[in-house]
Amino acid sequence: MRILITNDDGYQAKGIKVLADIMKQFGEVTVIAPKHHQSGMSMAVSLGFKQIAHKDLGEGWHYVDATPASCVKFGLNTMFLDNFPDVVVSGINHGSNAATASCYSGTLGAAMEGALNGIPAIGVSLDTLHPDADFSAVNKYFGDIFRKLMENWPDKHGIYYNVNFPNIPAEEIKGVRTGVQGMGRWIREFKEWDLQHYAKYGITPEMLGQSSTPKLEEGEDLYMMVGEFTDDPRNAPNADHRLVEDGYISVVAHNIDCTDYKETENLYRLFD
Repeated sequence: MRILITNDDGYQAKGIKVLADIMKQFGEVTVIAPKHHQSGMSMAVSLGFKQIAHKDLGEGWHYVDATPASCVKFGLNTMFLDNFPDVVVSGINHGSNAATASCYSGTLGAAMEGALNGIPAIGVSLDTLHPDADFSAVNKYFGDIFRKLMENWPDKHGIYYNVNFPNIPAEEIKGVRTGVQGMGRWIREFKEWDLQHYAKYGITPEMLGQSSTPKLEEGEDLYMMVGEFTDDPRNAPNADHRLVEDGYISVVAHNIDCTDYKETENLYRLFD
C-alpha cells in the first residue's frame, strides 16, 4: 500500500511524526506536509503565480510552503503523477476537528482533496493543542480503525472519514463509536492579541509561523482569533464532539458532495 501523509500543523509537529510511525506497518509512507502551520485553511489552495517552495528532507519526507490541500495536490501532480497513492491520511491534528470545526479544518481539507481525486482519505485529530501531546490512544487504536475502514471502503465517490480522539490516556478510552457531525458555533471570536494566551496551550507564536514581537504599521491594532464553542441543543446524542467529550473515539463519514438532496426535491417544485 502506498500512503500519502500530510497535516495542517506543519512537518515538524509531533502528531504527523506519530502518524507516520503508525502507518509504516501498512505500507510505503510518503510525507508531504506544509512548511509552516496552516490550521483553518480548509480546502484552500495556493493559486495563481504564487511561488511555492518544496524541500526533499530525505527518507520519504517533504515539505511544501503551501496549504494542506496544496500539499496533496503537489504530491498527486509530481511524485504520484503516474500512480496515485492508495490512501491519503491527514493528521494527527493537534486539536479537535469534531463538530463544525470540520468545516474550517486544514486537516480535513487535505482529506477532501484526496477524496475529490477518488482516493480513500482519512483525517485524524486529538483534542488538545499542546505540542507535546499524549498520543498513546492514537497509537493503540488508530491502526485497527484504519484497517477496518480500508477493508470496508464503500464504492462511492467522494467519501472521507473524520476520526477524533479525546485527550485522555489510552487506558481511559471507552471505545470507538460511529458519530455524526455535531453542530454549534464560536462566539466572542476576536480578542486583543495577548502573548500570554499562547502559553496556556504550551505553544509560542513562532510555532505558528508568527512572531512574539510583531511589528505593526501606524494605525493598526492587533487581534487574535480564539473564541468559545457553544453547543447546539438540537445535536444528536452521537454528535461527534459529544462522543469525544464522553471519552469515545468518534468516526464520522463525510462526503465532498455538499448537496442537500432532500431540499433539492423542494427546489424542483419551485423552479422545474
